[in-house]
Amino acid sequence: MLVSLYLRNFVIVREAELGLREGMTAITGETGAGKSILIDALNLALGGRTSSDIIRQGEDQSEIIASFDLADCSDAANWLKQQELDAEGDCVIRRIVRRSGPSRGFINGRPVVMQQLRQLGDYLVDIHGQHEHQSLLRLDDQRKILDSITGHHDDMEKMASSYEDIQRCQQQLNQLRAMDGKGESQLELLRYQVTELEQLALEHNEISELEEEHRRLANASDLITGINENLYSLSNDSNSDVEQQLNHSIRRLQQLERFDPTLVDINQLLLNASIHLDDAIARLRQYIDQMDTDPQRLEWVNQRMGVIHDLSRKHRVNPSELPALLNNLQQQLHDLESGELRIAELENELESDLAEYRKLAGKVSQQRRQTALTLSQEVTSRMQQLGMEGGVFVIEISDADLDSPRRHGMDRVEYQVAANAGQAPQPLNKVASGGELSRIALALQVCVMEASSTPTLVFDEIDVGIGGRVAEIVGQQLARLGSVRQVLCVTHLAQVAANAHHQILINKSGDPVEASIHALEENQRVEEIARMMGGIEITEQTRAHAEEMLKQGSC
Repeated sequence: MLVSLYLRNFVIVREAELGLREGMTAITGETGAGKSILIDALNLALGGRTSSDIIRQGEDQSEIIASFDLADCSDAANWLKQQELDAEGDCVIRRIVRRSGPSRGFINGRPVVMQQLRQLGDYLVDIHGQHEHQSLLRLDDQRKILDSITGHHDDMEKMASSYEDIQRCQQQLNQLRAMDGKGESQLELLRYQVTELEQLALEHNEISELEEEHRRLANASDLITGINENLYSLSNDSNSDVEQQLNHSIRRLQQLERFDPTLVDINQLLLNASIHLDDAIARLRQYIDQMDTDPQRLEWVNQRMGVIHDLSRKHRVNPSELPALLNNLQQQLHDLESGELRIAELENELESDLAEYRKLAGKVSQQRRQTALTLSQEVTSRMQQLGMEGGVFVIEISDADLDSPRRHGMDRVEYQVAANAGQAPQPLNKVASGGELSRIALALQVCVMEASSTPTLVFDEIDVGIGGRVAEIVGQQLARLGSVRQVLCVTHLAQVAANAHHQILINKSGDPVEASIHALEENQRVEEIARMMGGIEITEQTRAHAEEMLKQGSC
């Protein structure tokens, strides 16, 4: 859920930082105070479109930081992990808008593109009222909402697995048919390439071994000269015979050990050095004796490496990739030589996979239709309580292209609504009123609130054109939704705000105009609810009424 929101130089806000809590939070303020400014800022942080107009007058840039707790949002946490942007269960989103230059976005301190902000925002927040981040308007999300309460998770997984089998089988068929169409010339080319690589018979680690041997043979003269020089200086030069000097030191120390026993350990080190020196001299002599300086071997190594590199250039791969290339070409040759038989096998396999898929898709479709009928009736019933008497909510399920399987089934799911009696249901994206759309969203979210995965819901314009009893019901439904989700609601109605668990007040004053944002304490809420109830002067009776509304809202 959203835990904090920081704004700097945003529209008429110089600087503000606000902590947010679980439950329903009402955002209120006088008409024209900019009650939607927090929603606009949150929308911007989540990748919404912007311009330099949102930057406070006289400033060069605007900054918004939104912090989220992902404890109850595994989808967002998994997305962050896949994108390598995770940070131990928390998520901090930062958006900077500049007058000169493009805006910039950051997730957990790392720069990202706007598309990534929007993708993450779809998991974190669902905004109703403005046409941004509204899952309710996207057909794919409409289907997901329905599936979330249908209870056919196992069948959906089986159907998705069947879909993957179809895709794999179809891909292999396409490859074989494409290869089969290339004719005899392609077959002959493959045979030639496979024979050429098989004759090469490149062994494991052969390239590195050849390179090592080539270096040794090509530099044999330098190796022999250098080793002989070392042998001479270590054992044959009478003026600097290291071995003689070591032996002299050992004998002298042995004579001195009777005066100080601590010299025994030091003398042992010299004895070890003498032994290692003898071993090194012996191994250098052995190396010289075994040194291969055969020019013919060097020529063979050069030819062998030349053939390997010629083939790697021909096939445009690294020399080390030639064995893998051979395996691939051998498989292609095998597939092409047995193409007709394999194509027939895959066609039978595809038909079997399609039959299984259609069986599962039909079962899923039947489950969806049953759930859609029940959910449509529940949402329609709630719409009557939310000031949309005579309104009807319908989940239309139609068959998609049966010849084009999809991971989620063969159904096209679309939410339709008639806001008033006598009207024909139309797709949600054609509903003109933002308030109506928000109330439909509220009715739907209350019906599916236990199954939905988006942790934070935002309702703007939800109380446009309503009042009295309907406004109170809207507030009650929002509070009910707030018992399982975080709900932010911009409202100008006291009946709605009184049902909130928390309340935020937005005021503006001064010249130039500046907005202030702060959370209200209980006694401050009484004053704000009383102000929202109207009247030039707030009386004790109005305050008492406001206090009573808050008590009823908390019940």
